[in-house]
Amino acid sequence: MKAKSLALTLLLFFTAVVCFAQSPQMGTWKLNHDKSKFVPGATKNTTVIYEPAGDSVKIIVNGTDRNGNAVHNEWTGKFDGMEYPVTGDPDSDARIYKQVNDRTLDLTVKKGGAVTGRIKIVVSADGKTRTVTTSGRDAQGKKFKNIAVYEKA
Repeated sequence: MKAKSLALTLLLFFTAVVCFAQSPQMGTWKLNHDKSKFVPGATKNTTVIYEPAGDSVKIIVNGTDRNGNAVHNEWTGKFDGMEYPVTGDPDSDARIYKQVNDRTLDLTVKKGGAVTGRIKIVVSADGKTRTVTTSGRDAQGKKFKNIAVYEKA
């Protein structure tokens, strides 16, 4: 019985690793400033890393805020449409990722239970670039839309 349980556990672990390894979202992504369009004063995520974390995904974000100060936040969860906490981001405390298809994720950003932004993340067919379209309202309630283009490192 123990051998069956161990074998099943190993099979599930390796299946999760293979699935994440094959996902075009996984890896390190570097911002291409020239191809991106940001509203003035926007935070810019310069490096985004997607990596397996057991049966979940860990996303590590590094960049600069509107004043040029370094920012860092992390999120661990699944692309299952459920809410998971984020740490290190003063503009959000929870994120909800939903996988639309193999190359597309929808992301809802929340702060204090309220939705503050919506993001669409699309990896190109060749897997070399990803486009992140962010829309929402800034601290003054003004609508904004940013388009960030990343290249796989």
